[in-house]
Amino acid sequence: MHLHKFFYRNLWVLLTVLGPTVYAQTDKQPNIVFILVDDLGWMDIAANGSTFYETPNIDQLAKEGIRFTKAYAASPICSPTRASILTGKNPARIDLTQWIGGPGNPDYLRNLPLEEVLFPELLQDAGYRTAFMGKWHLNNVAGEEKFWPDKQGFDVNVAGHFRGGLYIKNKYFSPWNIPNLENGPEGEYMTDRLAKEAVRFIDENSKAPFLLYFSLYSVHAPFDVPADRVEKYEKKKKALALTDEERFAEETNAKKPFKYRIKQDHPTYAAMVESMDMAVGKILGKLQEKGIADNTVVIFFSDNGGLSTSEGIPTANTPLRAGKGWLYEGGIREPAIIRWPGTIKPGTVSDAVITSMDFYPTILEMTGQALRPDLHVDGKSLVPLLKGESNKLHEATYYHYPHRSNQKGSPSSAIIDGDYKLIVFLNENRFELYNLKSDIGETHNLASELPELTEHMYKNLYQWWDEVDAKFPKEFVKKAPKS
Repeated sequence: MHLHKFFYRNLWVLLTVLGPTVYAQTDKQPNIVFILVDDLGWMDIAANGSTFYETPNIDQLAKEGIRFTKAYAASPICSPTRASILTGKNPARIDLTQWIGGPGNPDYLRNLPLEEVLFPELLQDAGYRTAFMGKWHLNNVAGEEKFWPDKQGFDVNVAGHFRGGLYIKNKYFSPWNIPNLENGPEGEYMTDRLAKEAVRFIDENSKAPFLLYFSLYSVHAPFDVPADRVEKYEKKKKALALTDEERFAEETNAKKPFKYRIKQDHPTYAAMVESMDMAVGKILGKLQEKGIADNTVVIFFSDNGGLSTSEGIPTANTPLRAGKGWLYEGGIREPAIIRWPGTIKPGTVSDAVITSMDFYPTILEMTGQALRPDLHVDGKSLVPLLKGESNKLHEATYYHYPHRSNQKGSPSSAIIDGDYKLIVFLNENRFELYNLKSDIGETHNLASELPELTEHMYKNLYQWWDEVDAKFPKEFVKKAPKS
């Protein structure tokens, strides 16, 4: 272990020896199951309003816990958000702002730094058995196992390695030929296999506190699923009988206008969503079978918005604008559910703004650990919200994606403060201001109508850029606020 990391992992141990305990450990530490779906959009679950996709297990989870309507990923792209969850830091603060392997203007880190103290490492220190399963995508080079999950807080690593997707030879059906996961029977589906591995881990570790970080490869491209799961969605699509004029719209706020999906009716994608929901159901069922559901926190989240503007445009985020790769709401507002039996009132719905950085301190507090603001610099514990003691967490939240995305998104940065959101398109120095309360679809740009508010929010964003030492594309000319 790096000396730097050793010091910071054990700093609070020293402080509790020298002074009073910051937060007392509970008598029985809850298990933590963190379910992270890849590319799942805000409207891709029935609990949030989808009528085409079927997600009964996730919907039941929402009925038993709290569903957040304004939960935000730190980035509209996968790797930065994944880093933000594990570190409690905004990706701009650690210069990991692009999907690893993507184009680098500005440059960015290709590996999650080993010096960062991840929350599973602190759970290890507290006696937890920890497991990572699925997509990692937090390092860039094949063979560099030192950056893999088992070197950063996870006792068990199933399928976590450098690659971010199941492409070419590595598709959803076995043989996958990827590290840390034996090939299954010919044609075994990856989502099903990861669920089996998760169930096995729970079986073997149900007597001791555990962290299961279940990081699905789905519903990311390529779009593939067992054929027998598609048929009913083909029938649903036929019954809807949408025309392309009804299915797609045109985005004109780009150098080249392009079409994007506004209605959900993609049968294969729908079956992938249901397969993901089935995997969730298997995990929840095993917790119940082992008699540990009441002592297990389940967190459900996605790493970025649904893919609606390119690469097959399989889903729609309507009423949200755009999707993955954009700082519009469709790119960063995520489905988020937490079940914590005995603490969260079942069926709660919260409109508090939360971010992917908040899970780190939340999990620490849930498990009786001291909060570590020296580590989770940008995250705040959700526990007061979960207990109904508060309905607001952040004064403002910040987002920085200074790259061009594969999904046609432009380099941009944003701030959300109350009902208002300011997006700065960096290369054009163009401001877009929206009232999210009255205009969730971000259709009416208020920047010219509310110049003082625009300038005030830009000043706060500018100060945040300086605080985190944000990096910018070389074409960007950074202009100071007027006052």
